[in-house]
Amino acid sequence: MKKIVLTGGGTAGHVTPNIALLPRLRELGYDISYIGSYDGIEKKLIADYGIPYTGISTGKLRRYFDIKNLTDPIRVQKGFHEARKALKAIRPDIVFSKGGFVSVPVVHAARTLKIPVICHESDMTPGLANKLCIPAAAKVCCNFPETVRDLPADKAVLTGTPIRAELMSGDRKKALAFTNLTDDKPFLMIIGGSLGAQAVNEAVRAALPQLLPQFHIIHLCGKGKLDESLVGTEGYVQYEYISEELPDLFALSDVVISRAGANAICELLALKKPNLLIPLSARASRGDQILNAKSFEKQGFSMLLEEEQVTTETLTAAVRSLYENRSRYIETMEANQASDAISIITGLLETYRLRK
Repeated sequence: MKKIVLTGGGTAGHVTPNIALLPRLRELGYDISYIGSYDGIEKKLIADYGIPYTGISTGKLRRYFDIKNLTDPIRVQKGFHEARKALKAIRPDIVFSKGGFVSVPVVHAARTLKIPVICHESDMTPGLANKLCIPAAAKVCCNFPETVRDLPADKAVLTGTPIRAELMSGDRKKALAFTNLTDDKPFLMIIGGSLGAQAVNEAVRAALPQLLPQFHIIHLCGKGKLDESLVGTEGYVQYEYISEELPDLFALSDVVISRAGANAICELLALKKPNLLIPLSARASRGDQILNAKSFEKQGFSMLLEEEQVTTETLTAAVRSLYENRSRYIETMEANQASDAISIITGLLETYRLRK
């Protein structure tokens, strides 16, 4: 039996590409295990797939001062020993790491056991966790052509991001029944990511009086971010998080507002959905979403509105322009020669599994 360990977590973006690989890995005969944090989002997302899950201690590695910087290295060291123990018990042929800080102890434990590792970096520039993992990796898959220059020449492989096949099979009628909306206006969907995007939520809700006369609005706002005062607003529905119904909601949506996490925007590209990207501000991040969004804007796949520029007026104008020009965006996305990320990545896994 071929064995593989998947790792990655902290946000849904570090888990969903792993999930996208599952059907093909099973076709290839892999026995699949997952190593993540004790109680991170990865544990919840993986639970539905019947995969053995091992939780380990993890700590965030920060570039700024925080009192937790004194204790997190101890957690990482503990996670390393727990990951090494788990890997020795599972005895995988290969490890695939999607990033996030939980991956660091797993990848380095694999190296000490001489287990090959394939890493994947979704964003334009590698995050700190992947920078720490790259020296231990046999190959590093990436999503953007611009990323290749930031990786070791003998390790970089441009693969794109694995997309879940079920996203491509949504049903508009099911979405209409689920949302209880009528089919007499175009549909605008807002996606703030698995944790929600408060700035985007506030901007969208402030613009409802301007947007609702033209659009029905489906708002995925994040856990704990529902606005009870808007429940029952005609033409507007809000959900903390959507899983099974997401393909149907995509099928229903004419245009989408989204953060600019790499996995999210690659899904929009695969689905050919005209989109307005509002990347996470550089004040609250390392700026990777801004780089992602600028790349997609340059390629003609997306409109870009930076968070600092968002007002009711700019948001409303951008959404209307996006809808009016939706055919142009769809044509550009349809002309894109997307790579088959799942086949390329599983091909690498097969190759380096045999080199153990």
